[in-house]
Amino acid sequence: MSLPERITLVEVGPRDGLQNEKQPVSTAHKAQLVGLLQQAGLREIEVTSFVSPKWVPQMADNAAVMAAIERKPGVRYSVLTPNMQGLEAALACQPDEVVVFGAASEAFSQKNINCSIAQSIERFAPVVRAARDQGLKVRAALSCAVACPYEGDIHPDRVDWVAQALADIGVQHLGVADTIGVGTPRRVQAAMQRALKHFPLHEVSGHFHDTYGQALTNVYACLELGVHTFDASVGGLGGCPYARGATGNVATEDIVFMLNGLGLHTRVDLDRLVDAAAFIAQALGREVLSRVGRATLAKRAAAVA
Repeated sequence: MSLPERITLVEVGPRDGLQNEKQPVSTAHKAQLVGLLQQAGLREIEVTSFVSPKWVPQMADNAAVMAAIERKPGVRYSVLTPNMQGLEAALACQPDEVVVFGAASEAFSQKNINCSIAQSIERFAPVVRAARDQGLKVRAALSCAVACPYEGDIHPDRVDWVAQALADIGVQHLGVADTIGVGTPRRVQAAMQRALKHFPLHEVSGHFHDTYGQALTNVYACLELGVHTFDASVGGLGGCPYARGATGNVATEDIVFMLNGLGLHTRVDLDRLVDAAAFIAQALGREVLSRVGRATLAKRAAAVA
């Protein structure tokens, strides 16, 4: 069985990873994190979100963070923009890509963005159109593509329907997310196959949380389908405020270690990536959460001793 040789990692730690942190993270620390991720070789970075600070106070400094980062050639900087107000604010900061977020679960859609799936598509349509008119790429994140904390298992037919609806309004890339981290390989493959009916292979990605320790397994299951783009979060940052017990996205350093072992190319320097994980963990006042991060730091400490 042949796996894709080149892998694209979308680093979502600065946005998806930090948005649920209760303690404030300074603008300077956020910008420095982006800088360290760039130095590690990451070329797709989700920097911040333009949402109401009432709902996501951690992202209230979105414009300041975008102004503070040092942009590098060849790096794509994306931001989350749930509505026209968010897009208008984001455009002033000149992102390379915008992200809209929907769900394959009616209950999750109501809890998360206070509307039905159909209503969310209607809301996204003018955002997608306006962003593309500005020459920006539009990516959609599809939450709860495998299971929902309120509805339970999600049938792949729902993924099929929402994926088609998003394609119809002009979304160019679809991220299929196991938001609460209960997916297993066959279930994840079933969801992915439905997404691939409506988006080309190079425009479908996986977003896997590691609540039940299945994230890397699910990444491999997607590699078997030829999917070669994955979201990852440095240090395993993140979670989901609407899914009790859900852990962060798969740690970037964990997935890089696995991909290196498979002989697949990520262009990411693992040691520098662990440095970034250690930096943000220190800023948050805790230890690195990822397995590879902890093991690497322990190995370094032993070498010094």
